[in-house]
Amino acid sequence: MTDCGCEKARADLEEYLRNEICKTEQSDIREHLENCPSCQDEAHVARTLTEAVQRACAEQTPEQVRMRVLSRLREVQASH
Repeated sequence: MTDCGCEKARADLEEYLRNEICKTEQSDIREHLENCPSCQDEAHVARTLTEAVQRACAEQTPEQVRMRVLSRLREVQASH
């Protein structure tokens, strides 16, 4: 396998972290991350952010907040 380089690794990092990338590219990015401290740091930050967003999306929205958002959406739709 060849090193994919920082630009390629960073461009595909989000897809890599979500396992949404082909096996060949996944292997190339993994190899690059193992050998590039700068990209390792960026991957750590991206992974932490991705996990935080996933946790937040799994939580139930309070009913009062949900009703306010829906009400506001209906107001905006009615005005268009």
